[in-house]
Amino acid sequence: MAAVWSVLGAVLLLFELVLLARVAVDWVAALSTGPAPGWSQPVRQVTHAVTEPVLAPVRRVLRPVRAGPVAIDLAVPAVFLVVLLLRSLVLSL
Repeated sequence: MAAVWSVLGAVLLLFELVLLARVAVDWVAALSTGPAPGWSQPVRQVTHAVTEPVLAPVRRVLRPVRAGPVAIDLAVPAVFLVVLLLRSLVLSL
């Protein structure tokens, strides 16, 4: 049974890393002054394909918060926190 918890912990860790990669790639695209770097589009497609099925339902409940002309997406930190807590729980079993 411990092997199952270890595998689940590893999967949750990988999801956390992909979520962090999504945030980093989105910030690179948002802060770049010229066209986005060539490597960012394929990485963005992969990270969004993996994380969007989890983020989309959360985003329907937690709408982005408007701060002037910027919208802050609360789904990403909320999902990251839940995954972090789940991973901590799984690894403690």
